[in-house]
Amino acid sequence: MRIAVLSGKGGTGKTFISVNLAYVIKNAAYLDCDVEEPNGDLYFKGDKIVKQVDVDIPVIDHDACTLCGKCADFCRFNALAIIIDKVRVFSSLCHSCGGCKLVCPVSAITEVKKSIGTIKETEFEGHRVIGGEMNIKEETGVKIIDEIIEISKDILEDVVIDCPPGNGCSVMGSIKNADYCLLVAEPTIFGLHNLKMVYELTQVFEKKVGIVINKASQHKIINDFAESENIEVLLEVPFDKELGLINSNGEIAAKDMKYKHFFEKLADKLLVRKV
Repeated sequence: MRIAVLSGKGGTGKTFISVNLAYVIKNAAYLDCDVEEPNGDLYFKGDKIVKQVDVDIPVIDHDACTLCGKCADFCRFNALAIIIDKVRVFSSLCHSCGGCKLVCPVSAITEVKKSIGTIKETEFEGHRVIGGEMNIKEETGVKIIDEIIEISKDILEDVVIDCPPGNGCSVMGSIKNADYCLLVAEPTIFGLHNLKMVYELTQVFEKKVGIVINKASQHKIINDFAESENIEVLLEVPFDKELGLINSNGEIAAKDMKYKHFFEKLADKLLVRKV
């Protein structure tokens, strides 16, 4: 079973839930797809195999170019534009689809490799851990996420996917092959707003969902929303200073018998949903 863990914003406890859930599921793999701010390796420590991730960026042969504009017209992301007497390439906007090269009638476009980040892989107490990290100044890590998902296709065990926060392209890439989406939220007005945002995304992808309420309190704003949408609240993690301290120290809370049952209970509820 492939379980994607999402949140509408950073800081809700998404990685906290992902790490501990993966840890209590026997031999489960953990994928850190939050490539802009990866934190999984703070918990799953160990020597890593590192692989560079490259993308193809167009290069214009200005001597051959006739300024027909077909490449710029084709690019939906405005990565190419005719400015004065040259086609300019804005590499930060390029999605490396290769379409501009295909439509050029005079073969004036070639491609060069550009490094955008890395993928790191390790083993931790029987768990396969795969994560990515964008290089500084890069605009998008979608290609890194795509490669993480591709590498993980040969994993037969259960997989926990720690998705990026929000509802952008990187999140879509993280959940596209997921069997189930677990939405992590805090019981606040802002928490509800962000939960609704990411819930709408999962419904576009027609995913089955459940909710985890982190830092649960007497405020039932998330519970009321879940009831109104017929979404099951699978776990409520209490607001607990000791638990917060364990997490902030980069320790796995599920190793502590006091907290292990939270995540085992969550795992049991999820794994019975296996197709």
